[in-house]
Amino acid sequence: MNEAAHQKPGDGVAVLALALLLGIQPVTTDLYLPALPELGAPMAGAQLTLSALMLAFGLGQLLLGPLADRYGRRPVLLGGLSLYLLAALAAAAAGGIAQLVAWRALQGLGLAASVVCGRAMLRDWFEPQQGAQVMARALTGLGILATLSPGIGGALTELFGWRSTLLATAAFAAAALGFIALRVPESLAARDPLALRPAHLLQSWALVLRHPTFRAYGLMTALGYGTLYTFLAGSSFVFIGILQVSRQSYGLMVGACAAVYVLGTLACRRLLPRHGIAATAKRGAAFTLAGGLSVAGLALAGVESVWALLLPQWLLIFGHGILQPCGQTGAVGPFPQRAGVASAWAGFLIALTAFLVGAWLSHALARQASVLTLALTLCAMALATVLVSWTWVQRPAPALQAPAGRPT
Repeated sequence: MNEAAHQKPGDGVAVLALALLLGIQPVTTDLYLPALPELGAPMAGAQLTLSALMLAFGLGQLLLGPLADRYGRRPVLLGGLSLYLLAALAAAAAGGIAQLVAWRALQGLGLAASVVCGRAMLRDWFEPQQGAQVMARALTGLGILATLSPGIGGALTELFGWRSTLLATAAFAAAALGFIALRVPESLAARDPLALRPAHLLQSWALVLRHPTFRAYGLMTALGYGTLYTFLAGSSFVFIGILQVSRQSYGLMVGACAAVYVLGTLACRRLLPRHGIAATAKRGAAFTLAGGLSVAGLALAGVESVWALLLPQWLLIFGHGILQPCGQTGAVGPFPQRAGVASAWAGFLIALTAFLVGAWLSHALARQASVLTLALTLCAMALATVLVSWTWVQRPAPALQAPAGRPT
């Protein structure tokens, strides 16, 4: 495809494309959560199927972001979705936990292409302020997918076993692949022929990583997702194993959390035109603070019940719905010509945080599976998110300083 083929679709197509490309992430994790206790593996092995996916997801973005800057979004996106589809089918047929971990890692690589290209396409099509509003609309769609996924996963696990959840992720990927192939044009106006050269790549990385706006929004987004991932990775063992919730009921509870996330994205859409990105993030972090403090306070007081975890989580997830559109858009906003690289590093920080959280929970819950362990981890991640949201994110954004002779 030549540069003349670049075009912008209608807002409806753009929102639906972003919802599918970003929504494949909660489908990959949330739909699979009710199946974790059914894998017939120790907790560490079951957690590794998530951690390996997130590690490949993070590292893959560092490669696929520059590839998307060099060759365009569509080739990388179509190839990544095809890889994801094949890996999901192979994972469903895995003969043991080691094979499942390997195929889930390849799913993570395909997922990386979907998410990094989705965020880069948003920057290709929209300026940051409008992009944040479009992102909020897309994340509303993501929230609907996240709402439905755990309940569907729980029902599939009950009826057909854990392998059916992986077949469901394959079906979603096939639908997304078809829509992108038929309806979404190339978004990159001008390819960067130097994007994969080591010296140029290192220079681009340095430019992105040095920028205070990227560091602020990228870290806020990563920590915010780490708070969510704490709940996703640890809650099935606590709710099902300790609080004796059925798998299907657990799926409905996680789905209710995702519905609250949708409400958060709707609130974000109302706040952004009035207050801008930074001030909206500040307001969203207030809900994150309330949720983190209340979940830890109840656990420290010895209150161990479903509602003592679920109600604070609703506060956390509502704040997350406000923070994520701001963070994901703010992190790539200063880099219209390096959107792939900026998106890749933003995604890598998210995945690295999730991997570290998963490793910690695997160790901590295997040592002592308790409500308190999950609650204190949620609180710690929430407080870190609030700290960044109320300090670095609120600082005025500096102008981007590009090296001489290089586009910004």
